[in-house]
Amino acid sequence: MLYRRLLCAAALLLTFLTAQAQSPLKRNEVLVFAYFKGNGEDGLHLASSPDGYRWTALHHDQSFLKPTVAHDKLMRDPCIIRGKDGLFHMVWTVSWQDRGIGYASSKDLVHWSVQRYLPVMEHEPTARNCWAPEITYDAQSDQYLIYWATTIPGRFPAGETLLTNGKNHRIYYVTTKDFTTYSPAKILYDQGFNVIDATIQPAGKRYVMFLKDETREPAQKNLRVAFSDQLTGPYGPPSAPITGQYWAEGPTAVNLGAQWLVYFDKYTEGKYGAVTSTDLEHWTDVSDRIAFPTGTRHGTVLRITKKELRHLLKP
Repeated sequence: MLYRRLLCAAALLLTFLTAQAQSPLKRNEVLVFAYFKGNGEDGLHLASSPDGYRWTALHHDQSFLKPTVAHDKLMRDPCIIRGKDGLFHMVWTVSWQDRGIGYASSKDLVHWSVQRYLPVMEHEPTARNCWAPEITYDAQSDQYLIYWATTIPGRFPAGETLLTNGKNHRIYYVTTKDFTTYSPAKILYDQGFNVIDATIQPAGKRYVMFLKDETREPAQKNLRVAFSDQLTGPYGPPSAPITGQYWAEGPTAVNLGAQWLVYFDKYTEGKYGAVTSTDLEHWTDVSDRIAFPTGTRHGTVLRITKKELRHLLKP
C-alpha cells in the first residue's frame, strides 16, 4: 500500500511539474531571463518580460551576483531552475579551460549561497573545458541532471581539425539529489559531431534537447533538436537546423501552452534571436519581434511570480 502511494505521489509530482513547464503564463506569473554580459566578469544579470517578447533589464542592468570561484572568476552561461525544494539552483561556466563548473542556490534570486566549484571533469586530466552547464529536474527519479559540453583530446579524433582548434565536444552529465553528492560523469549526447550548448525540456511524454551543431565544415553553426523517452537518454539524431543563415548558440526554451519559444545568441551579430513552433518540427523566425537589453549573452529563461519580481525590483 505504501509503495502504491509513493508511486501515485511521484506521478502527481511529475504531472504538476510538466504542466507547469508546458502551460500559458498564469496571471500571477512573469518570465525572467538570466544572462551574462561581456566575458562574464561581473556576474549574473536578470531581465523580465510579461509575454516572452519584450525584455527589460532589472537592477539597472547591474550584476545581481559577482563570481568568486575558479581562477578566472567568470560567470558565463548562467542556468537557473526552480527546484523541487523551492530554491533556485544555478550553474554556470567559470572559465574557458577549467574542468569544473560553478554552483549556487537562492531563495529569492537576490541573496545567494556561498558559491561552489564542482569538479565534474577533474577525473579527466586532459579535458580542455566545461562549457554551458544546465540543470533539468527529473521527477521520475527525483533527481537533478546537470550537463555540459567538454572536449577531451583524442577521445573523438575524427572531428578534431585545424578549423575547430582541436576541439570536438560531446555532452556529459552527472546526477544529484541534493547538490552535495554527485554521480560519476557520463556521456549524454554523442551523435558523431561537435556539439555544445544543450538544454532539455519535457515535451509531453518525452524530452526535447535543443543543441548547437558546432561543426565548422561547412562553416554554418546552427541549432537543432533531438528527442528521448528518458531524461538521461539515449537521444536520437539531430533534426534539420531550426535556425536560419546566421550563426546561433546558447539556446534556451520556454513552452507557453501551444507555443514553444526558443531564444538564442546571434553572437557574430551581437544580438539575440528567437524561433517559435507549435509542434517542435516546423519553426518560424521571430527575431524581429523580440527585444533584449543591449549586450545580452547566452542565458536561460524561467517563470517566477509577480511577488518575486517585486522583490527583485526593490532598490
